[in-house]
Amino acid sequence: VQLVESGGGLVQPGESLRLSCAASGFRFSVYGMSWYRQAPGKEREWVALITNAGGRTRYADSAKGRFTISRDNDKNTVSLQMTSLKPEDTAVYYCNRVDGGGEPYDGWGQGTQVTVSS
Repeated sequence: VQLVESGGGLVQPGESLRLSCAASGFRFSVYGMSWYRQAPGKEREWVALITNAGGRTRYADSAKGRFTISRDNDKNTVSLQMTSLKPEDTAVYYCNRVDGGGEPYDGWGQGTQVTVSS
């Protein structure tokens, strides 16, 4: 299993970023996918989930109304469009496949750093 996140960067508050995750080594279309983030000194936290066919999405309260998760099962990619970014969104962002209970499988990519600062 390989998960490669990209698209992070340094942005100012209020700006937007689009993160992408390229997945390989498993049948992408049969798994739900989630985005997570880990801020310095904090535990990794769940951000958003999309079901295997993309028909349903769920968001952490911190992401609702600002972030949109999507996927392309032909390209084995999952994306996270982030708008109205805040300094508290600063973290390393990861994607992972999830099981039927929404829990991530073992094995993480290197993540992509998002820094929101003026």
